[in-house]
Amino acid sequence: MTEAGAGRQDDDGGGESTITVIVAALANLGIAVAKAVAGVISGSSAMLSEAAHSVADTVTELLLLTALKRSEKPADEDHPLGYGPERYIWAMLAAVATFVGGAVFSLYDGIHTLVAGEEPGDPLVSYIVLAVAFLLESYSLRTGVRQARGEAERVGAPFKRYLRYTPDTAVKAVVLEDSAALIGLVLAAGGLLGGQLTGSGVWDGIASLCIGLLLLYVAWVLGRSNAELLIGRPLPKPMRERIRAELLAVEHVEAVLELTTLVQGPREALVAAKVDFRDVSTAAQIEWACEQAEARLREAFPVVSRVYLDPTPGYAQRRHEGLNPWP
Repeated sequence: MTEAGAGRQDDDGGGESTITVIVAALANLGIAVAKAVAGVISGSSAMLSEAAHSVADTVTELLLLTALKRSEKPADEDHPLGYGPERYIWAMLAAVATFVGGAVFSLYDGIHTLVAGEEPGDPLVSYIVLAVAFLLESYSLRTGVRQARGEAERVGAPFKRYLRYTPDTAVKAVVLEDSAALIGLVLAAGGLLGGQLTGSGVWDGIASLCIGLLLLYVAWVLGRSNAELLIGRPLPKPMRERIRAELLAVEHVEAVLELTTLVQGPREALVAAKVDFRDVSTAAQIEWACEQAEARLREAFPVVSRVYLDPTPGYAQRRHEGLNPWP
């Protein structure tokens, strides 16, 4: 993202994320039941894999809703920095649910079909369910993409780059999972059509394997994104440079010796810095300089919710005092 990318997040973004996730959850719940019924009637392993896919997506959305609600809790004595990072724990569990509930079942079912064989049944019900599911998934994806594009435009970042680096992993999960769902529906339809034309269940097994690999990829991407944020991701480099410039523009500040930033949520970040103030500055002037620095950062970057400045002797002064010049 650009330097404005993490700095201009709207306060209502969390509400939009919640609506996006709810729409996806409701769509996937109905689709899962329909796919399961169609899979049993048609005897299609690809349809059963798609049912497992939708069940996994429904569980994922429920976990994402939990993440959104838990992360909104205000800071308290036991958690002075707030609960923002908790969303990434639940989002990580959602990625695990996609892996276990969708990918593993689909891969197993595909292998079982190829080894044991399958007797294709009447695919008519499955085709109808796939068509309806495609419409519902398309609407859910449209909701997620619309929010993601709106956020990307507001922060001045290309859509693909925003989706790759956004700390709003709930929207990212919905967009990726619904995209995978549409691809999975096409694969399932291809497996049914191949079985119908050839009378062989091999095509259905191959479709099920492809769906499993697709879900495996989605789970890996989401897991990696949440792991990065749990470990600790800094603000984008252009934004860090702007923060450094804002600090240097404050009266009485000589140098920024060390700058640390940490993303704590989609609209929450921490800034900590070791700052060298002018040696002739009084204690009161340093205090007011710190207040001014925090005000400048909050105005320029609303996402910055916490600022900690540590007055630190500069390199020349540390050498003069016989101290390690590198704090």
